[in-house]
Amino acid sequence: MEIYVGNLAYATTDEGLKAAFAAYGEVTAVRVVTDRMTGRSKGFGFVTMPDAAQAQAAIDAINGHEIDGRTVRANESQPKPREERGGRGGYGRDRGYGRDRGPRRETRW
Repeated sequence: MEIYVGNLAYATTDEGLKAAFAAYGEVTAVRVVTDRMTGRSKGFGFVTMPDAAQAQAAIDAINGHEIDGRTVRANESQPKPREERGGRGGYGRDRGYGRDRGPRRETRW
C-alpha cells in the first residue's frame, strides 16, 4: 500500500520518514518529493508498505502527530485525476490542441 504523507518539514529526509514508519512494519520504499530546480523538499512524500494492515496501523498512528516538528497528515495515496497527469502544461490532447478538427475548408480569394 502506498501512503501519502503531507505537511512535512522541509528538513525531513527519506531516512527520517522511513524511520518514522518502520516502527509499524516493513517499509519497502520512501520518497520525499523535491523541487527540480532548487532540490528543496516540496513538503510531502510517499511511503510504500507491503502489508496493508501494517500500513493502516502506521497511518492511524502517524496522522495528526509530529515528525521533525511538524504535524503531518497521512492517508492512503490516491491516483491523480486524469487532467492533472498531463506532462505538457495543459497543451496536450486534453485541451483540444492537435486533435483532428475535421475536414479543411477551401479558401477562395
